[in-house]
Amino acid sequence: MHAYTPALLAALALTSAAAQAATTNKLSASDVIKASQPSEWRPLDPGNTLYMDLPAGRVVIELAPEFAPKHAANIRTLVKEHYFDGLVVLRSHDNYVAQWGDADEKNPRPLGSAQAKLAAEFTAPMANDKHFVRLPDHDGYAPQVGHSNGFPVGRDPKTKTTWLTHCYGMVGVGRDMDADSGSGTSLYAVTGHAPRHLDRNITVVGRVVSGMPLLSSLPRGTGPLGFYEKPEQNVPIKSIRLAADVPEAERSHLEVMRTDSASFKAVAESQRNRPGPWTKVPAGYIELCNVTIPVREQAR
Repeated sequence: MHAYTPALLAALALTSAAAQAATTNKLSASDVIKASQPSEWRPLDPGNTLYMDLPAGRVVIELAPEFAPKHAANIRTLVKEHYFDGLVVLRSHDNYVAQWGDADEKNPRPLGSAQAKLAAEFTAPMANDKHFVRLPDHDGYAPQVGHSNGFPVGRDPKTKTTWLTHCYGMVGVGRDMDADSGSGTSLYAVTGHAPRHLDRNITVVGRVVSGMPLLSSLPRGTGPLGFYEKPEQNVPIKSIRLAADVPEAERSHLEVMRTDSASFKAVAESQRNRPGPWTKVPAGYIELCNVTIPVREQAR
């Protein structure tokens, strides 16, 4: 059983006009978002939000420590000690991923107090996931799928495990053949069609909530697997910082729609059965990675 708070129970019980209208195919996702209530949104946690500043702009990444606590902690250590500053985006694989880290394999950058290898966190105990809301639609990669606190997740009640899924914008940890060879020094974001076959084979640590076009529009690498072959092709990283370490005036003030809210349920429903005169045959189905998780600027 979930330990729901009274406020959360109230949100789950809410049958707003927006949710009802979306269920009967009267509202689009944008209409639902406009009609949502302030209580159905949550701000990003500055202690688990990363700002990756590239020459073209800022990529905002939200970590998910409930699913990969050791990797999230190691990444925070790397960021605090400025490990990524001056490194590069070194790979852009068409319809797959953009990856960043240290391009110098012969003389790699010291890790400071961060760990070089961590035990894989491909899955987490279901007990860690207290915010799961299941999608009714079937899925080919997991017995159950849904959303947890702003992240797409899979679940297996038989093994009592849960995991983050490889949807567009999700951020994972590069590794070698050994399952325990990753640390967070090499990270990637999914930029193509969801490679769900990677689920439970790589540690996933979070998702890009803003700035995906800066990664998905990068020139494709010409080397094997999309790696850049020449140093001048690499995209320099100005810095990666924790939002908590950035002055308030320099922060990106974003909020995510709560995935346990009535409006989020209505957003999913509006995408399952797209309304309007253009749609001739509503799908009656929504694939996990096609459910939009709305993000917006906070009202100030």
